[in-house]
Amino acid sequence: MTESEPVEAFLNALLAMDRVAAKRTLGGPSATDARLDVVERLVVPSLERIGDLWERGEVSLSQVYISGRMCEEMVDAILPPSDPARVDQPPMAIAVLDDYHLLGKRMVYSVLRASGYELKDYGTVDGDSLVSRVVRDNIVVLMISVLMLPSALHIKKVREALDRAGCRPFILVGGAPFRFDTELWREVGADAMAATAAESVAVVRELIDHLPKEYRS
Repeated sequence: MTESEPVEAFLNALLAMDRVAAKRTLGGPSATDARLDVVERLVVPSLERIGDLWERGEVSLSQVYISGRMCEEMVDAILPPSDPARVDQPPMAIAVLDDYHLLGKRMVYSVLRASGYELKDYGTVDGDSLVSRVVRDNIVVLMISVLMLPSALHIKKVREALDRAGCRPFILVGGAPFRFDTELWREVGADAMAATAAESVAVVRELIDHLPKEYRS
């Protein structure tokens, strides 16, 4: 069997919404290192592929949503929150700001959790609610997804409110406005932007690698 065949099998099971076939492809119980390797080799690449297929209009919204949920369930089963293979990380959260388009957030959330990260999902929130939750939860890494330009511009107000509250999380943004204007993330006071779910994992990983130990949970 070639290296790509298990990924194709897992991907096809996800797109068919076939939980039994997907679990069979992941395999049974194994050592912690092996379980993490399976997540990195099968789950993450498959979700990235589904994201690419969605961008090209080749899969449905229901396939994207169910695939994400299936992967979260399977990763939780093989890498539960208390598992030592989970990434040593600071408190993280993700939110959709003033929008009701949740697909981008769902993809980033699923891929990050499949990569071993834990993060709070704030869902769709307005600026005031987001600020209060970030301060309450001592969030160090905040990911914000938007669909429309007005929502993207609201991120600047969120950053200013967090500054006034004495809270300075690392803000990672994503969504259509930031792909159209690659300098917009700087204008709204973000620290970085990611064009894809896979890129968000790379940005988060690099950030955590350079954070002092006291910022980690």
